[in-house]
Amino acid sequence: MRTARIGVNLTTNISSDSGKNSLLPDAGKLRQNFCTLACALLLYVWGVLLGIGSTQYSWEGPKLPKPPPPVCLADTSSCGCCVMQRELWHLQERVATGLNQLDRNIARAEQTVASIRTGRSAFSTALTNQRRRCVGPLREETNLVYEVVFVNMGGTYNRQTGVFTVPQAGVYSLALTMFSDAGSAGELLRACVKLCVNDIPLSKSSEQNRQDQEDSASVAIAVQLRVRDRVSVRLMPGCIICDNNLHYNTFSGFLLYPTF
Repeated sequence: MRTARIGVNLTTNISSDSGKNSLLPDAGKLRQNFCTLACALLLYVWGVLLGIGSTQYSWEGPKLPKPPPPVCLADTSSCGCCVMQRELWHLQERVATGLNQLDRNIARAEQTVASIRTGRSAFSTALTNQRRRCVGPLREETNLVYEVVFVNMGGTYNRQTGVFTVPQAGVYSLALTMFSDAGSAGELLRACVKLCVNDIPLSKSSEQNRQDQEDSASVAIAVQLRVRDRVSVRLMPGCIICDNNLHYNTFSGFLLYPTF
């Protein structure tokens, strides 16, 4: 009877211990979770050592890079995968930054070219197409109106007033030729004109003598002008110029290069 009672007690105790052990976590699962946590921690430390959190610099200033997609987390046994992916991501970022800067440079270049094209300016004129035309002498200084227009790019030369209005700031080449005929030998030759900017004399050409029945002169100058400056040739008081369809009297100008 004593032996039987001991067997019952052993059986009962074993059954009780088995019930308690069923409440504890499985040792295999504990090891798996620990390995997963250790791998994740290892990836984080590896990323810090490689400088993932360091500040990146671009043309717009310092910025924090976007983290690469966690592709390698699916394969925690291969650290080489993460290194290659990270380097590829940095390379893509540098290429994208360079392309963005290139796009901005191209846009600025296109804007500059468009500005130059719209600001192109050139004109060339002559006094008359008639067999003979003389202007002067007059009591007051006056603008010469050149009737024949060879070139008027941009419409900046006014056929009614004889004034060239500057469309774009820049350095311009201006030129004029002057011719006159006293009419007969011994008569006073009085050919005198001024090249003016905003009615201010820039250059003067004058021939006043009795030695020549005919005489001519020319002016060529490069000058920096501003937008809406007015350029004209003015006949001085008491002077006279004459021309015919051979165009001895001309007035021309064109933009050498713009200034911004």
